[in-house]
Amino acid sequence: MRILLLSVLALITLTPAFAQKTWKAGVARVAITPAEQLWMAGFASRTQASEGKLHDIWAKALALEDADGKQAVLITTDLLGFPKAMSDNIRAQLLSKYKLSKGQIILNSSHTHSGPVLGSALSDIYPFGQPEQQKIDKYSEWLTNQIVTLAGNALKSLQPAVLESGNGVARFQVNRRNNNAATLDRLTEITGPGDAAVPVLKVSDPKGKLLAIAFGYACHPTVLDLNKFSGDYPGYAQIELEKLYPGTTALFFQGAGADQNPLPRHTVPLAIQYGKTLAASVERVISENMKPLDAKISTAYTEVNLSLTTAPTKDQLSAMADKTTGYQQKWAKRMVERINKGEKFPTSYPFPLQVWKLGEQAIMTMGGELVVDYAINLKKIFGQNIFVMGYSNDVMNYIPSATILREGGYEGETAAIVYGLPATWASDVEIEILNGMVQLAKQAGVVKPESRVIKN
Repeated sequence: MRILLLSVLALITLTPAFAQKTWKAGVARVAITPAEQLWMAGFASRTQASEGKLHDIWAKALALEDADGKQAVLITTDLLGFPKAMSDNIRAQLLSKYKLSKGQIILNSSHTHSGPVLGSALSDIYPFGQPEQQKIDKYSEWLTNQIVTLAGNALKSLQPAVLESGNGVARFQVNRRNNNAATLDRLTEITGPGDAAVPVLKVSDPKGKLLAIAFGYACHPTVLDLNKFSGDYPGYAQIELEKLYPGTTALFFQGAGADQNPLPRHTVPLAIQYGKTLAASVERVISENMKPLDAKISTAYTEVNLSLTTAPTKDQLSAMADKTTGYQQKWAKRMVERINKGEKFPTSYPFPLQVWKLGEQAIMTMGGELVVDYAINLKKIFGQNIFVMGYSNDVMNYIPSATILREGGYEGETAAIVYGLPATWASDVEIEILNGMVQLAKQAGVVKPESRVIKN
């Protein structure tokens, strides 16, 4: 009887249907550090191309497959952000080659300001000519191919896995609209909204060996403004975790950190310090009991048309071109040229929204430079344990809250010129995005936590 029972157990263990009641995960990585001097992205103050590197910058992919065979791929990059044309090209190729829809792909950028310029993004702020642009175009085409291959390599390496999630905490982010960096050393209170969460996804093999750690934070990677390539503090955090856990791939994703700065900043030791602080938070989370995730993937994706305000007239743009200098003058002249060619300015923009549900872990992603209010409000609706990513799938402008849009300033007004848009967002941008996310969450099966019943 005992022998028969053991035989039945052995047969069940080997049955494919039984064996697939678990996750599969695959990881891949590729160094994307430019091989030649290339103009660096993010700061208009730079006056020359790169001069080497502090460390390599990377694109990394985590492929997941659930018990029913549905797949999804998270791609993280040490880059400022993918412009729409480049992102659309990558995702179209992934659909053609691997049958992955837009909903099944997250293309996130850390927003490091120590990576290369891509395509024609933010072209008005960089003082270079056509020879440099040709180098950038060549690199961008190479990068596109590398990322498509990267995703394929991650899918090819799928193996049985265990997924767990949790949230840590780190507090070096400072709301830059509410705190003056110049007087930070004298401030006794840091004010303004922020999100100190460190979301962590832990991927292990069935024996408990770590395969990958995907983690995030909501803070600008602007510690460094050198002319050397690096991942800034997220790069150092990934390096630290891969030292702590040899053989593991660490993937960083950016949150809703558009109005959050690491302060103080401007030195390499500070970037290393913040990286180690973030890594220590991740280390603590994965050392404790984490939430096991059932092997079930649900994804949803849409693009909502966000309205733009009325663009300036030709006379207004001409006056601006006469009175301003630098990128504002370049932008105004370029807008006038478009009018002269008979082009019509767009009145809206297709903004990407996305929801993943991995087991019971909700992941919500939005495009653009997302301010922290969006993470705060989504967590009020769906609970503090959700993961929120900005800078995903298309980085076209800052995404301000209604309050910031009303206040103006860089995030609410000037950034539209920096990104080359013909106008700022309309006043209903926050409502449209949050309503869109609520509807998309329903589609993905994300349930709002029940309200607590207050007892007397």
